[in-house]
Amino acid sequence: MSSASSTPPWNVQRLPRADGSVFLVTGGNAGIGYFVAEQLSATGATVVLGSRNPAKAEVAMASICARVAGARVRAVRLDLADLSSLQSVVESLGVECLDAVVHNAGVALDDPSRRETGDGHELMFGTNHLGHFALTRWLMPLLSAAPAARVVTVGSFAAKSERLDLDDLQSGKDYQPKRSYGRSKLAQMYFGVELDRRLRAVGGTVASVVVHPGGALDSLTPSRPPIHVQTAGARLSAAPAALLVQGKHAGAWTAVRAVLDSAVRGGQLWGPRVFGLRGEPRRERVWNHLADASVAARLWDTSCELTGVDPGAIPG
Repeated sequence: MSSASSTPPWNVQRLPRADGSVFLVTGGNAGIGYFVAEQLSATGATVVLGSRNPAKAEVAMASICARVAGARVRAVRLDLADLSSLQSVVESLGVECLDAVVHNAGVALDDPSRRETGDGHELMFGTNHLGHFALTRWLMPLLSAAPAARVVTVGSFAAKSERLDLDDLQSGKDYQPKRSYGRSKLAQMYFGVELDRRLRAVGGTVASVVVHPGGALDSLTPSRPPIHVQTAGARLSAAPAALLVQGKHAGAWTAVRAVLDSAVRGGQLWGPRVFGLRGEPRRERVWNHLADASVAARLWDTSCELTGVDPGAIPG
């Protein structure tokens, strides 16, 4: 029997073991990040939740431990909007190597007013993109120390219809919350693709994979009280939407597969199977605009200037 035929198909309900591995999930205390952490905890790995709010992280850890027997889960305080804090956060991990980081945390604003981080960056671009960009630089020594580590960047389906304005990355001239959010997620995805390109160029062992969760709604997400409470009324009203989209527990599947599946390769894009919106994870063709290396390179150079660090400067 060939190795291909003896390898079981990927099953989101039967994940491979990852005993001894250490995974960091940014924003692991709520939403999709919580379910990524919960699912990874079931593999025997140590899962570290990166969270701005220690109290919410404690609640998330308690929920995971109540659902996953023997879960190895802990937390570090992580504020991606504070670039100066990120090096010390990485030092506080207290590990010799890191097998994967899931760049999941994000800010999405509906408020029409533009807001900035303490560093003076537009809040969504500064947190979602620049924070993860800088965090990767400080994590790279730990990732490089693992045999085959992965950086998994969680983008958004909303980014598919967006394009970056390289002359106004921080929406200083024309700020629209939904568009700025989509562009911040697109910037993240460009970073994930470009990071893999640069790591390959130096013969690095770290792989960078980009994923998106499709359409993931709270109303289709199973309860994890007090983190998320699903009511019968909300479930019934959301039933028609389940034909097209899914809950956040299912939105986590692409990131979990990108961390665990040995068949996943750096530079790939993964999303849900059905119209890119729902279902089990599958590999997608990298979107045409996302494959533009010139845009990715310009974004990288600007991000280095804005953060003062270069994640690709350390060979993997």
